[in-house]
Amino acid sequence: MAPRPEEATPVLRRAEYAQATRQAILDAARELFVRQGYFGTKVEEIARTARVAPATVYAVGGGKHGLLRTLIESGTTAEDIAGILATMKAIEEPRELVLFMVRATRVTFERWADLMRQVAAAAPQEPTVRETQRIAHESMRGGLGYAAGRLAEMGALREDVDVDRATDLFWLHLCNSAYFIRTDDLGWSLDESEAWLAETLPRALLAHP
Repeated sequence: MAPRPEEATPVLRRAEYAQATRQAILDAARELFVRQGYFGTKVEEIARTARVAPATVYAVGGGKHGLLRTLIESGTTAEDIAGILATMKAIEEPRELVLFMVRATRVTFERWADLMRQVAAAAPQEPTVRETQRIAHESMRGGLGYAAGRLAEMGALREDVDVDRATDLFWLHLCNSAYFIRTDDLGWSLDESEAWLAETLPRALLAHP
């Protein structure tokens, strides 16, 4: 039996409040992780920024590690990921697919670079953060592998490049670490990085770039 409207309204309000509280905690955690680093952020600071009790942070987010993992997993399951995969499936021209991968990873990097930089800094010292980083890497590598498979289906790969090597080449050029080298170490802008990738990656992958 469905609840009467007067009974359903308080339930909906509680659900909306719970969702708003969860989002406030996640937003606070991301802000502090980016600004202070994973180790420099305390649960009490997350709670204060989100205007909740520390116990609520543990109950809703599972503490710092749980919050970081949720933030990273949200990036691997976001709605735009489905759109990216649909576009990859629809593209029929090899060079267009490679350039789409360059653009898609650039956009993703712009959105997540600040947080992933802190993940990379903390991972060597904290196994739980290292596991979170592994999840992010596996998700990205899966997408790159799918693109490599599409190129193979088109018969577009160079003779000396199979799907596994194509996946490796995508990873070598498009993973977060590669972007960090170009932007942080070399001082390239993302426009410069994208232009270089658009010239270099087709030559590395395609029989007729």
